[in-house]
This record gives sequence, structure tokens and C-alpha cells, in this order.
Amino acid sequence: MPASYAYLGPEGTFTEVALRTLPEAATRELIPYVSVQSALDAVRTGEAEAAFVPIENSVEGGITTTLDELVAGEPLTIYREVLLSITFALLVRPGTALTDIKTVSAHPAAQPQVRNWLRNHLPDVHWESAASNADAARLVQEGRYDAAFAGEFAAARYGLEALETGIHDAENAQTRFVLVGRPARPAAPTGADKTSVVLWQRDDHPGALRDLLGEFASRGINLMLLQSRPTGAGIGNYCFCIDAEGHISDRRMAETLMGLKRICLQVRFLGSYPRADIAPGEARPTPAGTSDTEFMAAADWVARCQDGRF
Repeated sequence: MPASYAYLGPEGTFTEVALRTLPEAATRELIPYVSVQSALDAVRTGEAEAAFVPIENSVEGGITTTLDELVAGEPLTIYREVLLSITFALLVRPGTALTDIKTVSAHPAAQPQVRNWLRNHLPDVHWESAASNADAARLVQEGRYDAAFAGEFAAARYGLEALETGIHDAENAQTRFVLVGRPARPAAPTGADKTSVVLWQRDDHPGALRDLLGEFASRGINLMLLQSRPTGAGIGNYCFCIDAEGHISDRRMAETLMGLKRICLQVRFLGSYPRADIAPGEARPTPAGTSDTEFMAAADWVARCQDGRF
């Protein structure tokens, strides 16, 4: 594999900033791609060792473009995640005043994070979506739009000025990014891990979602993300993207996945990897009866019962 990481470009995106926080990024060639799909496809075709893309933000939840790309196509695995605090700047060509702005652009995920600011400061502006916030800045540089919402750090890269800074509707807004590669053995558990899966129901019936969630609940596993995505097979046909606390090597998680495999039409394992929001020592304790030791003791008891050794 080439020693390169693909990421959602062009240069100057929040994705690039988050990627550069990974120590291993310093030893890789970082290659921008025009879309999440093209970055992930670079991994599937062997053009890149891994891809780094946004997957969730604290304002709108899961980023559907990334989720859909991980749901479909050749399987990929999540190995790392990074959290980045997000605040926007309004980037313009030098000499542009607020009253000159008639059109503004940014990535679609940015709009919900600046909606109120726009209503209060530029109520009549026309919004146009771009492939990324940095790409919106590039389009402003080219004269396509009057302004872009992007990171303040992108201004110098594209010869723009930050007319306004610190723009955000929600305090402490964050975006989660993931490093995605070809399937391989997950890293060893850290004690503060996350497991991601996609589930397809075998059939549609009352309580079907409850049955899926019950596999987690009965083993004391907390869910961190639950988002439905259409399968493309018609109205009402959905799969479920789930992030859950724990690692596939944990007995309770392994048994949960086995239970899901039995009752689901299909299960796609997206990986077990360290959480970025807490350190290993900060993870919540497992509920009573769900530790590896207790699972092993219960299995041993069943084995003794089968042997007549009550």
C-alpha cells in the first residue's frame, strides 16, 4: 500500500486540520480528494492506505454522505476517530463589505451550524452548497460567490479576508472524523472503545427495531449513535447505523454481535476503535453481570450443568 492518506479536500478544510492532529499523519503523504466518495474509493482501489472523512457533527448528527458510502460498496473499516471543535469565519475577497454579500457558500453540514447567524446578519443572502468549506473558499476566490463559511485558517490559503470570525449557532460544536482503511484485525482494546455496525432487518414487523436494540440493552451496552438510512429498495426500507460503547473483543459485545447476526438479514461490522471523547480510565463501569469475568463464569456454569456437575 502507498504511504498516503486521502482526505476530503481541497487544502484548508476542517478535515485536513483534524487529520494533522494524528501523529502518523506526519509520516504520510496527505492527498486531498474532491468528495467523501472519491476519498473512500481511493482506499478501495488501493490508491491510498486510508481515508480521513467527517462522519458526525454535534448539531445535525450523522453525516449522511459518509454513512451511505460506508453502508454500500466494498467493506471498509474504521480505525481511529478525532473530535474537532468547529467555529466558522465568513471569508470574502479583499474589500468586500457585509452589505456587498448576495451569495454565500459552504458544505451542506455547515448550514445548520450558522443558520441563525445568517438570519440575523444576512437574511436575504442566497445559499449555495459546495463539496467542502475549503472548496467554497476557492469558489469565492474565483468570483463564483461573494462569501464562504470556512475555517479562518483557510483565508490565507485562498487569498481571502475573514470579514467575521467566531461564527456558530451552538456553543461547543464539534465534528467527528474517522480514519478508514481496508478490513483488518481491530487494534487491541483500550478500555474506552467504540464499535460501529450497520444492521438490516430480516423483515418489517411490530417491534423489529426493539428486537435489534434489545441485543444491546440485555447486555448492558450503551448506544452512542442510532441513525436510519434508506436502503434504496423502496419507501419504508431502512438500515440502521449504530455506534455502541465497547470493543468486539469484549465478551458482551461479541455476544451482542452474534445475537444480531442471528436475527438480522445482514450485519456489516465497521470496526472497533478507541474513543476520542474520553481516556481509558474515564470509561463508565460495566453494569453488574456484564463484565468478561461474569460472562466466563456463566459459561463455565452452563458447561458444568451439561456435564452433570451442578
